[in-house]
Amino acid sequence: MKLLKLLLSIPFVLFLVISSPADDGMWMPHQMTDLNLKSLGLQMNPDDLYKKDGTGLMSAVVHLGGGSGEFVSKEGLILTNHHVAFGALQRASTPEKDYIQNGFIAWTKQEEIPSKGSHADVLLGYEEITERVISALKPSMSYRQKYEALEKVKKNIIAEEEKQGADIRARVASMYSGNQFYLFLFKRLKDIRIVYAPPKDLGNYGGDIDNWMWPRHTCDFAFFRAYVSKDNIGLDYSQDNIPYQPKSVLKISLDGFQENDFSFVMGFPGRTYRNYSLSELESDIDYMKKRITLYSDIITYLEKASENNREIQIKYAGSVKGLNNSLKNYRGKIEGMENIAILDKKNDQEKEFLDWVKQDPDRQKKYANVLDDIEIFMKKYKIHSRKSDLFSQFVSSRLGSALLSQAHTIYRTVEERQKPDIEREPGFQERDLSDIKQRIELAERGYDLKTDRAFLTYRLKSLVDYPWKQIPEAFKNLLVKPSNEAIERYVDNLYDKTSLADKAVCLKLLEMKPEELLRLDDPLLNLAADLEKEMKELREKNKILSQEKLDLKKIYLDGLLTQKQGRIASDANSTIRFTYGFIRGYTPRDAVFYLPQTTLKGVIEKETGKFPFHVPPKLKAIHKKADFGQYVDKKLNDIPACFLNTTNVTGGNSGSPTLNAKGEQIGIIFDMIYESVTGDFYVIPELQRTISVDIRYVLFVTDKFSGATHLIAEIGL
Repeated sequence: MKLLKLLLSIPFVLFLVISSPADDGMWMPHQMTDLNLKSLGLQMNPDDLYKKDGTGLMSAVVHLGGGSGEFVSKEGLILTNHHVAFGALQRASTPEKDYIQNGFIAWTKQEEIPSKGSHADVLLGYEEITERVISALKPSMSYRQKYEALEKVKKNIIAEEEKQGADIRARVASMYSGNQFYLFLFKRLKDIRIVYAPPKDLGNYGGDIDNWMWPRHTCDFAFFRAYVSKDNIGLDYSQDNIPYQPKSVLKISLDGFQENDFSFVMGFPGRTYRNYSLSELESDIDYMKKRITLYSDIITYLEKASENNREIQIKYAGSVKGLNNSLKNYRGKIEGMENIAILDKKNDQEKEFLDWVKQDPDRQKKYANVLDDIEIFMKKYKIHSRKSDLFSQFVSSRLGSALLSQAHTIYRTVEERQKPDIEREPGFQERDLSDIKQRIELAERGYDLKTDRAFLTYRLKSLVDYPWKQIPEAFKNLLVKPSNEAIERYVDNLYDKTSLADKAVCLKLLEMKPEELLRLDDPLLNLAADLEKEMKELREKNKILSQEKLDLKKIYLDGLLTQKQGRIASDANSTIRFTYGFIRGYTPRDAVFYLPQTTLKGVIEKETGKFPFHVPPKLKAIHKKADFGQYVDKKLNDIPACFLNTTNVTGGNSGSPTLNAKGEQIGIIFDMIYESVTGDFYVIPELQRTISVDIRYVLFVTDKFSGATHLIAEIGL
């Protein structure tokens, strides 16, 4: 039966009894009714949070790919973060129209800028399909056969569901390491337009210095608008499209909050690893340490390469911003893990688990060896993953050459298109082709050809620091007796003789066959083909290893669920989640206490006169006059800037709404504190804090600073 007919009828069999306000769960919608939210402070009907007909509060929250957003008007107006909209602003900017630096306002709908490459997914419903998925597995199957069977059944389910409409997107998600599977159905809105973004001095106030830090004063927000055809179909941009009319829209509250007030967040968190074993955690720590070195080197290179050239700075702005964000996050995690002795805590968790296992003979049969087996597996997997990771870096548009990335995308897409659609790798099916073409069309806005050439040269020279076994065969002849001159000549030949800098050529190449591509004798395509030979072997090995790991983790998570009587949330995986908490400050170290709220006064106090702490003169003048309007906090006699609560979020939650006990929006999630980034792995309640920009600061800047009163009126204020 179709999901749109069923929508949702899922009993929650894991009986949750949450009595403590310290909660580390990111809960699925059907789990919310068992969280005793009324006793914790929720003042609305919990049944109104998620409804099968799309009128619940959660249906106002949309997935924006790498972030979240929320509908705040019946005309498809979406509120999200400035940093979520950053890529759209970067792609639309030029030195003459620098929307990153100066911001953007559309005074009419006709002036709104198409955000090519963006989409918004509106949740239509979901259901558990565990039996339907695992019925494809047989006990006699090898790891490779299991992997193939699971992929096939998931692709068949998705294909069947997506027949319902041109804008329907389906996703099968694994929960609790394959113990449960859920089918999510979305309406994809592909015509997304930029409506308003504040200038960089406000939207990115504090820059990388303040990133992940408290106190915070960033006005991190932007507005998009979603459009559909006149028949309400989510099609690509067209002048004939009309604003989408969502079934659910959030109500804005200007009433503020009190310390210790109940609050909650709904969004699409990316990845957490709280159910990791100790050996998995140790492997990730090793990975993050290596990435810190890599990201630092690349950031330094790109910043120097774009020095004094605004056009190049704009092209690499998204890459540098993303790398800086990840770099500081990883540093915070490593530092935080050491401070809280996370390895010891994980070890204690596993000891507690094994003590529980020993108490029952049946448990011993199921779970006694699973942690040892995972540890043995991780040692084997680390060798494979290091080599695989290096290959991935070189065909990554951010960590390697953008042009080589294009070449590999083209070659692999062409190879996959020779197969029947159901046999293609995920990401390369017909449903993905329009996205691939769009990425190719937009790629030139994210790199400079001369800089890209020099960057590939730089990355190849860095290979001398890697173990010989990890280096791709395609580069080994070049590195037998490495010299800077030989590497430079090699790269010059690649770029001088390629035609891939022309996006029109790239799009035509997608229609060819692999042998036709090779007959072109384009050196970048030839290199991509050589790399792909090895990468294909690595992917095949990874399929076997990933299934082996999944089988082991499935046993371990089954044990944890049994031990905890179901009172654990599945790790985040970009599916819709709910998390609750309270407005509270915190103590990061001895004799220091941070209040949970900052103000516009604090914004001005931080000013240095240059980015990232430059305050626009107009904003200072408004503050001096105390022209705060309806956005003033009467207790503070100022505009509230940002605030903290004890919810737990992660990447992907950016842009999610923060709501009060009545279900009214009071802020927008944009960060965590530095001390809580370890929460992706292990939550320390007294240090778990999320940072939101206060909705009153958002609307004050929109109204009083920018004069965009038409948006204030549209929201209903």
